[in-house]
Parts: sequence; structure tokens; C-alpha cells
Amino acid sequence: MMQKVSISRLTLAAGMTSMISPAFAADAGFITDATATLQARNYYFSRDFSDIVGPNQQSKAEEWGQGFILNFRSGYTPGTVGFGADAIGQLGIKLDSSRDRSGTGLLPVGSDGRAPDEYSRMGVALKAKVSKTELKVGELQPNLPVLTFSDIRLLPPTYQGVSIVSNEVDGLTLQGGRLRSTSLRNEAGDDRMRAMLGRTPQAAFSDAFNYAGGDYAFNGKRTSFGLWYAQLEDIYNQSYIGLKHSEPLGDWILGANLGYYDSQADGGKLAGNVDNQAFYSLLSAKRGGHTFYIGYQAMYGDSAFPRVFANVSPLGNEVPTYEFAERDERSWQARYDYDFAAMGWPGLIATVRYITSDNVSTGMGFEGTAQERDLDIGYTVQSGPLKNVGIRLRNVAARSNYRSDIDENRLILSYTLTLF
Repeated sequence: MMQKVSISRLTLAAGMTSMISPAFAADAGFITDATATLQARNYYFSRDFSDIVGPNQQSKAEEWGQGFILNFRSGYTPGTVGFGADAIGQLGIKLDSSRDRSGTGLLPVGSDGRAPDEYSRMGVALKAKVSKTELKVGELQPNLPVLTFSDIRLLPPTYQGVSIVSNEVDGLTLQGGRLRSTSLRNEAGDDRMRAMLGRTPQAAFSDAFNYAGGDYAFNGKRTSFGLWYAQLEDIYNQSYIGLKHSEPLGDWILGANLGYYDSQADGGKLAGNVDNQAFYSLLSAKRGGHTFYIGYQAMYGDSAFPRVFANVSPLGNEVPTYEFAERDERSWQARYDYDFAAMGWPGLIATVRYITSDNVSTGMGFEGTAQERDLDIGYTVQSGPLKNVGIRLRNVAARSNYRSDIDENRLILSYTLTLF
């Protein structure tokens, strides 16, 4: 559901602070510890499809937009229980789109297939804090192994609900929450959540997403262990266990990122028989500006990997275009990163990776295979009048024998201004 919010560009920022400040104006901690940032993001996105599979025969998706993201975070009022409020305002402006090129996820798509000139949203979360435990109610942006914060288009998604985060024990972070609705990355209104299985969005909607879990960091924070449970009501439930470790070895730093998901159909089984077990491993070796990765990922069970639409996941081999999370899919990754600060060029980074997979149960009488090659180059200006301006270029070539081939390009310019 795409619902237009009638907030002008000039009043978006002012409205957020005027909504929050009067109730707490007398409390110095609320104001003096407050922070606010404004990010401007210019985003060009293009996908060319070939050997198209499926009913949608659109051969190209290409759009260009300008986004603004205003984040306000208050401090807390004095006392045993401190109260505060956070707010986020978002505005997306269409720079280029057409009915035959829409659907990139940058902009909403109207009933006529066209993108509106702009869309916007403002949300507030009230918060209370006791010691090192914080409760929030309202507009949320959680980042969890079972619900990854997916800021991958013009504007980030948000959720509406309640969350609690506790850091009472050193190194241990416990979290829980219940989310009733979401505002998708290219929408202004709220709607109930639904699932994706692999690359395929499901039609059924859920009334809530519930989660609980924690992460424990030890060994000088070089090792962390995570245990999580989530439920998209009447669609799927999911358990997760993860381990991360880094180990210095001479001039090298070796790393390991391992995870396992077990997902099953829940309650009314509105998306059918969800049954997936997913294992991933991503090993790394870093020396100077060089970082090398190898990864392996495997899907088991009777369905593809489930997640909340339209999010990414922490799976080790999930990349920008293909998910490598279809039923029975096995995938391998080789990746190389270089930080040019090692050569005296701080702010310049590059990534190249290649992933190949096989063993996909396509349901079409043959084994599915897929490959993807990604190239990312990013630069952040370090000084001068353009300091902190970032530019990022991504080029992708993805090929498969059971889904559409994709050639993708993204160009992202961004700048974050600290207001206070």
C-alpha cells in the first residue's frame, strides 16, 4: 500500500523537532544530549534483463532519485527512568523514471505503472531508559540477524512496534520486540509484513513479527556468539546461531563468520510449507590494505530461505543481485577487498567478488546454476569544502540457467551533515 504523506520539503525537518521538543523542553538532558543529522543521497539504478524467465517480460529497469534522510535522537530526562524521543523524516524525489523502466525499488510504483514525483514520511519513537536497558515504542529500524537493516535503495525501510535492548552485562546485548507493520524502502505508508522465499515475494500478509535474542562478545571482543529466534506470525518461525572470530597471526588478521538458520512454517502456514535449513561460512585473511575472503553456503530442506520482504539477510553469500538462497542451492564465493589508505590514498576502497552455485531444485526438470560477479569502488573526500562527500559505483553481471540474466549498474552520491 503506497500512501502519500502531505509534508512539504521545507517543513519536513521543522515539523519533526516541533512535534517532540515542547513536551521535554524543560529537561536539559533531553536537549543538550540530542543529536541530529541530515543525509542527502543521489541514487542512479539500472538493471538490464536478458534471457528473461517468468511472466514479467520487462527488459530494463532504470530510475534516478534524490533522497533526504533527517535523523533526530534526543538525550534523556534526569532521574532513575530517563525519557526521550527519536524521529526520522524521509523525502524521496523522482529525477528520472518512466512506466516501461519502473520497478527498481528506488521509487513507488502507482496503479498506472508510473512513479510519483515525490514521496515522504515522518515517524517518531518514544523511549525510556533505566540503567543500560532501553525501551522504544513507535518508528523503529532494528538491525538483527533475523531482520537485517536493509538500507540498499534511495531511502531505508522502517517498522512500527516496540523494542527493548539491554546491555546490563558487559559484552552481552539482549534484544526483543514486536513489530506490527512496515514502511517499505519505496513507500510512504504503512502495511503489514509478508515474506520472501528465496527471490520470490509471497502474497500472504502477517499480523506481526516477533523476535528475541542476544549476542555475547568476549576474548577482548575478538569472538562473538549469537543466538536468536523470530516469528513472522502464521508464515514462518526461524532460529539462528552464529559465531564470529578474528585472530592476529603475525602481520595477518584471520577471521571467521559462521551461521546456521532453521526455518519452519508457522501457525496458519499462509505461505505454504516453509522448511529450510541454511548454513554459511565466510573466512577472511587481512594484511595491510588487502583482505581475501572465501565462502561456502548451503540450503537444505523443502523450501528456499525465508526472510521478511524486501530485506537482505546476513547469509555469507548473499550479494546485491542474486540471493543464492533457493531450494537446495550450494554456492561458493571468492572475494578481494583493497583499502587504498595503505598506499597513501585514504578514503578509496574497492571490492571484487565472484560467486557460483549449483544444485538448485528448479521444479522445471533440471538442476539450476547461477553465477555473479560484483565490482564496487567507493571514495569519501577527506578534506576541503567537499569533505565527507561519498561516491560509490557498483557494476554487476549475473547469469543463470533458471532465472533472468541481469547486468546492473548503480551510482550513489551521498553527504551527511551534522546539524547538532
